[in-house]
Order: sequence, then structure tokens, then C-alpha cells
Amino acid sequence: MGYPYSHDQEVPIISKYLGDPEARTLEGWKARGGYQALEKALEISPEDVIEIVKDSGLRGRGGAGFPTGLKWSFMPKDKSRPHYLLCNADESEPGTFKDRELIRWVPHLLIEGCLIGAYAIGADHVYIYCRGEFFEATQVLARAVEDAYSAGFIGNNVMGSGKNIDLTVHVGAGAYICGEETGLMNSLEGRRGEPRVKPPFPAAVGAFGMPTTINNVETLCAVPPIVKNGGEWYRQWGTEKSPGTKLFCVSGHVNKPGNYELPLGFPLHKLIYEIAGGIPGDRSLKAVIPGGSSVPILSAQECENCELSYEGVEEAGSMLGCASVIVMDESTDIVHQVMRMAAFYAHESCGQCTPCREGTSWVTQILKRIEDGRGTEEDLTTLIDLTDQMVGTTICVLSDSVAAPVQSSIVKFKDEYVAMVRRGEKLGIT
Repeated sequence: MGYPYSHDQEVPIISKYLGDPEARTLEGWKARGGYQALEKALEISPEDVIEIVKDSGLRGRGGAGFPTGLKWSFMPKDKSRPHYLLCNADESEPGTFKDRELIRWVPHLLIEGCLIGAYAIGADHVYIYCRGEFFEATQVLARAVEDAYSAGFIGNNVMGSGKNIDLTVHVGAGAYICGEETGLMNSLEGRRGEPRVKPPFPAAVGAFGMPTTINNVETLCAVPPIVKNGGEWYRQWGTEKSPGTKLFCVSGHVNKPGNYELPLGFPLHKLIYEIAGGIPGDRSLKAVIPGGSSVPILSAQECENCELSYEGVEEAGSMLGCASVIVMDESTDIVHQVMRMAAFYAHESCGQCTPCREGTSWVTQILKRIEDGRGTEEDLTTLIDLTDQMVGTTICVLSDSVAAPVQSSIVKFKDEYVAMVRRGEKLGIT
């Protein structure tokens, strides 16, 4: 059995050594083919490395799904100023638990991906920004970085190439908003973790005012096998628009929650009932959040023919996001769960934008009022109108992250909201 579960339909590329203690060590990683991709990358030009990643079709695994090779190509070719590569390891989205496992078990895979990325974009320094709560994972990563420095994989004259690349592990203080790339840069610089207005974009003015590329942990972990085996090799899995494999974090009402690496385009229904072992007690499926708590909820009917690719989930009415599949069975109180999500975002809002600062708080209060039996049907109209004003009106998308589950739940599970209102009226609660 793999870690924590395995299935014969999985395609273990970046997850192959999860749960293998020897893979954490430098010697153990080298014995498993580690740093061969870096050696290959250093033997070709940075432009060729970028082309390999472009050919693979690798898309950002942090949620947005932007083509990785294209993002790398945006970096200025002028090397008169320092260039930086930032690895976003501030995994804070509710329902997401993949990046921390990669850091815990295969830290050298991440380091190798960072070094290849740095070489490709001409970066002098890599910063891995870790979520503050990742105590064990950060210790494992820091030890791996020390070993890689000692072996000459990081620092001056990397592997005798003449290229100098430094790497720093930076630990945040537990703020969700620092997972947003510009909020991350502000925090890294020692400032308040608040998102920045764009433009300018990070490739022009990023960390410390210098050209910067930000990639997710899973994205960078996919780079070494792609560089080693080629873009076409990676495209044998997935779909035309969403090539390769993806780690799916499955949680909620399933018998086997965990991380599963599957080809993009894998059927959602099959993931729940075959890979994750189905729903406990043979209860019925009620709803699924396919990409972390910030995306629209799918009803059970919408899940039946949903394919887990960026375009497939969009066709079903939601977003793949970071592929955090939260499964909810018939016993789930949808109103309560949506209220919990809204309360989380209200707590984590940086307060910079009025629609987010005020909107998340009011949405949470209204949902609590409905749940307590003090709501009215007019509150549902108010919630739709309020969240409409929160979409696309703020610097980052935290405000949108509240609107998505609220609006989708009211549209698809309105009867539950109305039932709470009616119950409150019947009991005379005011």
C-alpha cells in the first residue's frame, strides 16, 4: 500500500516516493535519479529549458492554471538587475494538503525544480515561502537545503556550470492572504501581507522591486521529470488543454481521504467511488467542492459527468482550482458549511479593500442569522446582491472566494435556506 492509499489507476510521477523516508535524504534521492534533470538542464540553454516546459503544456498547479513555460518566458532577458524565483508553499486553502506532503517526503524534488526554474529564468536567488504552520515540513526542507548546498547543487558554480544560485527558506506567520502572490512578496520583504495592485506585474516589478516569477510547489515538482523525459512524454497523460497528471486532495465524506495523482480529465464520479472508496455507510452524494473552498459548489447531478480537467470542471459549472475535492453526503448541512467558509474568509481578509473587508463580514453575519432561525427570504436576495458587488471589485480574489460558494449554494440548495427560514418563523424566533 502506498502513502496513505494507493490505487492501480494512479500515475505516480511526483508522488512516487511519498511515504519513503529514504527519499528525504540527499543520497537516497540521488539513488532514485535525483538531480539528473538539473544536470541535463544545465547542459542546454535556458531558452531550451523553457521550450521543454512549454511543450509539456504544464499549467500552474496553485489554482490559476496559467501555462508555466509561458510565465517563465515573460521574465526580462536583461540581466543587469537581479532576478528572483519565488516558490509559493503557503498552502492555506481549506481542503488542500498536497504541497506539505511533497515538502515532507520529497524535498529534493522541490529543490531541483526550483533550481531548474531559476536557471531557466536567469534568477540569482530562490525563495521558498512556507506556511507558518508547516513546522515539521519546514525542518525537513531546511535540512535538505543544507545538504544540497554541501553537495554543490546550490550556491556558487552549481554542478560546475558556472551558474550561481542561492536558495532561502522563508517561514510566514500563518496568514492565508500571503498565499496570494503579491501578498507573499510583501510579506517576504518584511511588510504587511497585503496584495498589490497590478500592473506592474511581478515579472517587471516583483520581490524587492526586481523581476520575479512565482510558482506553486506542485508546479515546480513537476519540472524535473518533464525536463528529464521531455514534453511529449508528459503529454501522454491528461487532455489537450490540461496535459499531465495532478495531485487531487480528496477529503470529506469518503472512505479513503488522501492525495491521489491521476491524469487530468479523470472522471470525478470515479474518483469518489473507485479511487477514494466511496461514501461511508452507502449514503448518497449531495455536493462536491472540486477545487478548494473558494470555487462554486457542484450538485450531485453535476458531478456525474464531470471530468477533472481545467476545462472539464468549468463546463460542469465550477473551477478545478488546486484540485481539492471536498465531498459532502446527504447528511451535510449546506448552509452551515457555507457559513463556515464565509467566516474563514472574513477572518483572513487583510482589510485593504472595502467590498472584501465589509462584505465578508456581512455575508457571515447574515448566514449566521439564517442558521439561527432569525433569517427571512429577503436575506437570500440580499446575499446575492451583496456578493455580486464583491466580485471583481477588489485587488485580489479573496472577496470572490466568498461569493462563489454562497451564490452557488443558494441557486442549487435554496430549499435548505428556505427551510431554515420557515423553521425559525414557525418557532417564533426573532
